[in-house]
Amino acid sequence: MKTVLITGGAGEIGSAICRNFAENGFDVIITYNSNSQKAEKVLQSLPKGNHSIFHAPTTNAQKVAELKAFVAKKYGKLDILVNNAGITTPVPHHDLDSLTDEWIDKIMQTNFRGGFAMVRAMKDLLMQSTEKTALIVNISSIAGIYGIGSNVAYCASKSAVDSMTRSLARALAPKIRVVSVSPGFVEGEYTKNFDPAFLKNQMDNTPLERFAMGEDVANAVFAVATQLTFSTGNIITVDGGRLLK
Repeated sequence: MKTVLITGGAGEIGSAICRNFAENGFDVIITYNSNSQKAEKVLQSLPKGNHSIFHAPTTNAQKVAELKAFVAKKYGKLDILVNNAGITTPVPHHDLDSLTDEWIDKIMQTNFRGGFAMVRAMKDLLMQSTEKTALIVNISSIAGIYGIGSNVAYCASKSAVDSMTRSLARALAPKIRVVSVSPGFVEGEYTKNFDPAFLKNQMDNTPLERFAMGEDVANAVFAVATQLTFSTGNIITVDGGRLLK
């Protein structure tokens, strides 16, 4: 049985990725940072399988090490790692004073350092995959390409994720592929945190005239895993054409 680990698996995008893989016969490992109830709810919603949830904030080295030991003991290997855990907060780009050092550090530690920590921890288990190549998918954002997003630090963190994808794709080949899936604005519970003017601007500048849903991102991740099997180091955009405007 193929095994996939999704960090931040209880969120809007993460839960859709979990469901997609589970519905296609994968054993799913869901990690979460703080909301055990949401993670448990996602777990219970999945089709029958050898699924698990595990409390492992990606910035906590001890918890990441415990997660590695758990996966090794229960599954013996890992076929796919999806680095989905991420944070942000809305701060207008011109408002430099409101983007505090504390938020800059939190965003970079979670979005970039946390993803790298997961790769570092899970590399040996990915190497033990019985697939021809194992896979790491980093959930990025077009903010990292275009510099338009919830705040300046978020854009920088996602640019770092894409750079990490390219570097690791080179470093871990041929046994492990590494790809970024890069959404535009994704509709979810957190949408209410954004200024309506920001949301209208995003919609007006999206040629397909809608926001992405979690399922759109999940479909792209699954396609990378099952169809785009000769791709590595790539940035796959899921943005409704947002970069065209």
